[in-house]
Amino acid sequence: MTGEQENNPLHGVTLETVVTKLVEHYDWDGLADRIDINCFKSDPSVKSSLKFLRKTQWARDKVENLYIATFAKPSPWRNAKYPR
Repeated sequence: MTGEQENNPLHGVTLETVVTKLVEHYDWDGLADRIDINCFKSDPSVKSSLKFLRKTQWARDKVENLYIATFAKPSPWRNAKYPR
């Protein structure tokens, strides 16, 4: 079971880290443009966003997917000759 999370790019990354890094990268306006949820539009804060995202799975999925698309490094095993 040592390698059970090796392919999970979110392993060991807290939701607070995900939101904070996305805000640093996109700012609140850019984040609201990419993910249409009120906690990023109306008086946004990390604390209020975390409260909403912990209760709303569909929104959390969108935020986590944006984080992966933005920051996850491509697999070293993937190459142009054998794409997935």
